[in-house]
Amino acid sequence: MKRRTFLAATATALAVPQILNAADVKIRVGVIGHTGRGNFGHGLDTVWRKIPTTEIVSVADADEGGLANAKKKLEAQNGYADYREMLKSEKLDIVAVCPRHADQHHAMVMAAIDAKVAGIYIEKPFVRTPREADEIVAACKKQNVKLAVAHRNRYHPVIKTIDKFIADGELGNLLEIRGRGKGDRRGGGEDLWVLGSHVLNLVIYFGGEPRTVSAVMLQDGRHVTADDVREGGEGLGPLAGNELHSRFEMSNGKVAYFDSIANDGSGNAGFGLQLIGTKGIINIQCDKNPLAYFAPGNPFQPSKTPRPWIPFSTAGLGKPESMEGIDQFVADHRAAANDLIAAIREDRQPLCGAQQGATIVEMICGVFESHRQGGKTVSFPLVERDNALAKL
Repeated sequence: MKRRTFLAATATALAVPQILNAADVKIRVGVIGHTGRGNFGHGLDTVWRKIPTTEIVSVADADEGGLANAKKKLEAQNGYADYREMLKSEKLDIVAVCPRHADQHHAMVMAAIDAKVAGIYIEKPFVRTPREADEIVAACKKQNVKLAVAHRNRYHPVIKTIDKFIADGELGNLLEIRGRGKGDRRGGGEDLWVLGSHVLNLVIYFGGEPRTVSAVMLQDGRHVTADDVREGGEGLGPLAGNELHSRFEMSNGKVAYFDSIANDGSGNAGFGLQLIGTKGIINIQCDKNPLAYFAPGNPFQPSKTPRPWIPFSTAGLGKPESMEGIDQFVADHRAAANDLIAAIREDRQPLCGAQQGATIVEMICGVFESHRQGGKTVSFPLVERDNALAKL
């Protein structure tokens, strides 16, 4: 082997800590939370106790009482009031960035990257702006850090069953993709951020990268203006509207829609997306079990017979689920955590990695930018790298 080739290979090997390739040594995990400011997310802290190859060695929480509770709950060896001190003092392989408040994510992730961890698992929404995402993506690439965003549905094993179903022509010609948020009191801009990010992640999976977006945001039926802009909850930044409608042109040539209306009366049943084809509709219900159903038949042609909603399983359409506990395996983040560990060992990107997280953030901020421009079609990548609502 030539010396240059050997050095390059050695550098790649050193980029992945040897502990992550040792079957008999536990992977060291550090957990960052913030009680009262997003807490510890939706189980991003406890999942590591359910993975046989990992151990939680330390936890950080700026709230004294919260830190004591977290240390006990997670059975962590060490606790820190400052996550930066934890990252300096502990030799960690993986860091879980758990707070739901997105305004903390950028600083926490950058500090973890600087600490030369191998992997990061982060709560959604990923970050607040494309500018923040740009910096994280570049830093991850430079340090070869694998970052995974906690969009649980992307890691669901049934996604592969849906892939095969579509590839076999069972859906017919895919005509469009339609997504919705929960349509609860958060409908509009907040729903887009907090729940729509899950849906847009799946839109990217089935539609490819976004090319353009056009959108309108409403407050009580009228177009959102600067007077409607407020500081969003959960550290989201500038926010507005209780209704929005958006249209994305995707790289596979299809069009995807995302809509959200506050208190729409759907009982949250619309949370997810529909793949509308000439032979039927695939209805994907985020965070539900079963994840997806198929309604056969031309969706535009009336039928004299009932059209059943047939569930998908890992075994196929309408077949019993053979994977025991699949819903909990996805819900408690084990599917995502296992994929992150595999991504580090295989030197690949996680199924929902930093770049995909960045694309989701850009799609959300693209809705804001299109509305700011009067509903004009805006191309990706966005020229505006911050939150356009601040400039209405």
